[in-house]
Amino acid sequence: MERILVSACLMGRRVRYDGGAKTSSDERLAAWWREGRLVPFCPEVEGGLAIPRPAAEIEGGAGGAAVLAGTARVLAADGSDVTAEFVAGARAALAAARDAGARLAVLKEGSPSCGALAIYDGTFAGHRVAGRGVTTALLEEHGIRVFTEDQVAEAAGYLRTLET
Repeated sequence: MERILVSACLMGRRVRYDGGAKTSSDERLAAWWREGRLVPFCPEVEGGLAIPRPAAEIEGGAGGAAVLAGTARVLAADGSDVTAEFVAGARAALAAARDAGARLAVLKEGSPSCGALAIYDGTFAGHRVAGRGVTTALLEEHGIRVFTEDQVAEAAGYLRTLET
């Protein structure tokens, strides 16, 4: 059975920066949970950040690949540099996916860790730019396909191709 890495906040775990969750109501995720397919994971918490914690954004909206390459940082709203925690969390997510044999992930869009299509631009003004978070960039570099919580139907289609 194919396993799926999933953002823990989508499964109702209160791990977000504000101490909340972003529980998904998607029936496919619920079915995959009942089947034992899902591996809930929060890279920010696993990387050592507290709950709650200051919001964080990638400086300049550079994206996760730039953070992994050492050419951009992840900064918290209080000015602290949390790059090391984001990179450690991404590495832990990759290890969890590999340990579970997961070849796909469903992650929280917009997050500086998990965003797959868009991230915030680093100004803390609520502006989004096209880009990937740190964890998404690392997972994709290692062949793990990442979908957002709004792309669960596409994830289900990809899952079918993996299981045929």
